[in-house]
Amino acid sequence: MSDVPLTSSVSKGCFVFKSTSKKRKRHVGVGGYLSDGGDDDGSDRFKVCQKLWETVQTNTEVIQDQLNKKVLDSLAEFIKKHGLGRSPDDWRQRSSEIPTAALMLGVNVPDHAMTFRSLCNLLQDSVTPFVVSVHAKECAAVKLLIQKVLEQLTGRGVSVDDEQEDDTVLIQKTQCTISALCQWYKTKKCIQASPQRKENSTNGDFPQSLPVVVIFKDFEALNSQVLQDFILICSRYTQELPFVFIFGIATSPSAIQHRLPHSVSSLLCIEVFHSLSCTQHLASVFDKLVLNSQFPFKLSSRVIQVLVGIFLYHDFSVQNFVKGLQFSMLEHFNSQPLSALCCQKQEALLSAKTLSERNVERIRHLPSFMRYVETQEPQEQVRLLTNDEHVKEVCQTLLKKLHKYHKNYYPILQCLHSLTSSLPKFPLGKHIRELHVSCIEKNLWETEEYESALQLLRILAKDELVAALRKCAEILKSASSKKMLNVLRQLEGFIGRLETREDVSSEDSSGNGIISGKMEYQRTDLFQLQKTLLEKESRRTKRMNPFEVLRSEVIDFIDSLVREYLTPAELQPLNEVCYYSSSGVLRQRLNVTPRTSIQAALSHPFYYLQNENLKTDAGAISSAAPDLCIVYKLHLECGRLINLYDWLEAFVTVMSSAEDQDTNSEEGGQFDSLKHARFIQAVSEMEFLGFVKS
Repeated sequence: MSDVPLTSSVSKGCFVFKSTSKKRKRHVGVGGYLSDGGDDDGSDRFKVCQKLWETVQTNTEVIQDQLNKKVLDSLAEFIKKHGLGRSPDDWRQRSSEIPTAALMLGVNVPDHAMTFRSLCNLLQDSVTPFVVSVHAKECAAVKLLIQKVLEQLTGRGVSVDDEQEDDTVLIQKTQCTISALCQWYKTKKCIQASPQRKENSTNGDFPQSLPVVVIFKDFEALNSQVLQDFILICSRYTQELPFVFIFGIATSPSAIQHRLPHSVSSLLCIEVFHSLSCTQHLASVFDKLVLNSQFPFKLSSRVIQVLVGIFLYHDFSVQNFVKGLQFSMLEHFNSQPLSALCCQKQEALLSAKTLSERNVERIRHLPSFMRYVETQEPQEQVRLLTNDEHVKEVCQTLLKKLHKYHKNYYPILQCLHSLTSSLPKFPLGKHIRELHVSCIEKNLWETEEYESALQLLRILAKDELVAALRKCAEILKSASSKKMLNVLRQLEGFIGRLETREDVSSEDSSGNGIISGKMEYQRTDLFQLQKTLLEKESRRTKRMNPFEVLRSEVIDFIDSLVREYLTPAELQPLNEVCYYSSSGVLRQRLNVTPRTSIQAALSHPFYYLQNENLKTDAGAISSAAPDLCIVYKLHLECGRLINLYDWLEAFVTVMSSAEDQDTNSEEGGQFDSLKHARFIQAVSEMEFLGFVKS
């Protein structure tokens, strides 16, 4: 106590003392979170992970812009046609009709934000600067909706105090009307006469008025009465304000008729626009990110099934799929120290040359590397297990083979999908991701589905086979591997032979019919007739015309490519470096069940709070646990019905078990009142969580 400074004060206060020790908290960089406590500081892994994620983000935005370009350009043309290309007299002639675009976006609501952001940017850059986007939660009343429109258009907030005189920054609530918006619109000198805009005008002598675009992002969630009132008010000002509405609809165009009566919907000039489906969007993202040899990070078959399952059965959100890909990447780089080699080929080879002793030992313990060692000669096995420098050299060779495997795998996969995606009943799947999952988890050629697909390919007509092979040739032209160029030359040779070969009948003119004319008048028994028919059938099946022989050669060539290049990824040495396979962790983090998690937290609070006092035996209840945990465990001991007073008595008993106080004293009575209040609060929380009824 002598070392601690003393203080004396008349009143209570807070005193700060400088620490006598000179220890400073060590700053841990971002890469330090990936450190395993050894010689690996995690900085290299963090740089690789950050670079890969920037690539994912950039590619995702590019794909989104490309897919939405058509519908966004159509919307811009619609607004130019109905808003930008009109003179004031044209607006007066149109009475009270408001041009309205019904944008069908689908049920993938999390993806709508990026679409609306791109739409706002496009309209502000090329059509009009007066663009407003509102959410349903911001439009609980018509006045609030008008306030939001004024705030976004004028760039000023709304004053809470109506008596405030400084209106250069804030707008008073009493001024939040469409009339005020009309006055502001006139003061902004919206009528401009630019040569560029006169070209789109019906009459070059009249300047154009810039439309005011109001975007309702979630039309179905809007208050129906608020929307009706807003449309009725705006329809009275169409001669002064050229309004254009955009409704973001997730279900179907009939939602407009369901939410708006005919008297209101008749005031809208509605045109429907459809965006690309979310499944097509996912296919594009899958092709660019997952099925791409230039992207070194890979997903195992089970991880793909988890991510695609969440997409198909939960939200149809491509953005959430990409977030799941990001989480998989972070987990991989966090849990796998050798993930520093998960980068481009040249960078991976440089990293392999400078592997530390600990990482070399980790490579020796990889299951795929252990299988590789078992296939080598005894002397080579000794060198791989004892010589670190030799392991680094072999690691570089294996990394080259792994990158070459991916370069050859994806073109052949796309070719096989192109051949089989149009077959009846889709034996190898309708989407390429289904075929990819089948290829990386097992030998595809050993499955019944593959045999069924080959049988269907062997009966293709000439024009169908040539068209399918041309698609494969187009895919192989973009491949950069030398082996794929060789495959392309062979495929083009088959296409040339098929085009020059004339198809002949499967039955020659020598009388290969089932029953000849001479045989019809012969007296024979049933056995002799059956024998003759079988001989004719076997002779006919054994003899194939030139086209059938060539078609069989083509299918055998495709089969050889599948067996050579579509081997499972887990058979490749060092596949653990770039493949993330912890599907259980991913499912636990992304596809959670809230009720199960809440029940586990209430039953075992120690694992969440890490408090030693909460450790109890099975069936025991600790008085140090949170009130909600105690009340929850007590309610589990009862049946379907529970007596509230007995529940309170049990709660007070648990809380008083560790206390040495007299319950009959005045202080004890006050403490019981506190316990009563805590019990009421805990029961209210139980009701909020849905465990008990009100």
